[in-house]
Amino acid sequence: MKFPRRTFLHLAVGAAVLPAVPRLSRAQAYPSRPVRIIVGFAAGGATDIQARLMGQWLSDRLGQQFIIENRSGASGNIGTEAVAKAPADGYTLLQIVTPHAINAALYSNLNFDFIRDIAPVICAARLAYVVVVHPSVPARTIPEFIAYAKANPGKINYGSAGPGTPQNIACELFKMMADVDLVHVPYRGGAPAATDLVAGHLQVIFSPVSESIQHIQAGKLRALAVTTAARLDVLPDVPTVAEFVPGYEASGFAGIGAPRNTPAEIIDMLNKEINAGLADSKVRARIVELGGTVLGGTPAEFATIISEATEKWAKVIKFAGIKAE
Repeated sequence: MKFPRRTFLHLAVGAAVLPAVPRLSRAQAYPSRPVRIIVGFAAGGATDIQARLMGQWLSDRLGQQFIIENRSGASGNIGTEAVAKAPADGYTLLQIVTPHAINAALYSNLNFDFIRDIAPVICAARLAYVVVVHPSVPARTIPEFIAYAKANPGKINYGSAGPGTPQNIACELFKMMADVDLVHVPYRGGAPAATDLVAGHLQVIFSPVSESIQHIQAGKLRALAVTTAARLDVLPDVPTVAEFVPGYEASGFAGIGAPRNTPAEIIDMLNKEINAGLADSKVRARIVELGGTVLGGTPAEFATIISEATEKWAKVIKFAGIKAE
């Protein structure tokens, strides 16, 4: 199940040594029919929105439809397995997000190996979470919240989209580094957790920005901090957790992958076209609205991001004793 980083990086770029003439002919022929981008989560969420943004850009650029197909379930594993077993011809792609890196440590009996079976194409964006509390919580800053939690151990409930989800992992890392005792209340998705937070049934969530920013702007939730290393353009006055808990960072990511052994020239073409999309002002603005930071780059750079996230979250999962449902 686990591959050294060197092996993963080799898998990500090894196909680049194919002969130049066949590479050129295949690249010119692709795509000749619609392409599916498999999203392992329900429609309407941040992952789905990111995929549709890139799919529309590719459709416009390459003259074929890039169709978003939602195959939700098992924290993205159902969709991942479908892509891992699909023909390696560039016509089935995967929207890769943070849970794919988490799942490597969370699930032990999968019918695929994510690192081995999915080739990285590009990381489009880093995604932030924001620490939001119900207005009844007597804390307006992270230091005040830590003090409040220490004074009320085991009495503060935090919600998440379920065990092993990025919201759960991000808060468990905070608990570990801030030495506080918060009680996890898992939900079947981020939306119902956010609803309960607004209603006052929870006290805090480490929420995707896209799921909470309207509540923040309406005054229904209070933003204490963002989880990325730097502040966000969309929430410029909200500090980072790391400004008060040195070293804390819990960003997510969104990108595109393909079945292993997908021809290198197809991966190169997709990488080039998506990089062009990420340079477009309208695309960039939409990613920022979703709480993201535009990245782009090479398949090998995405392989490094995935490898580092897999190692980092495996340690948190082990420390917190998190188990899949």
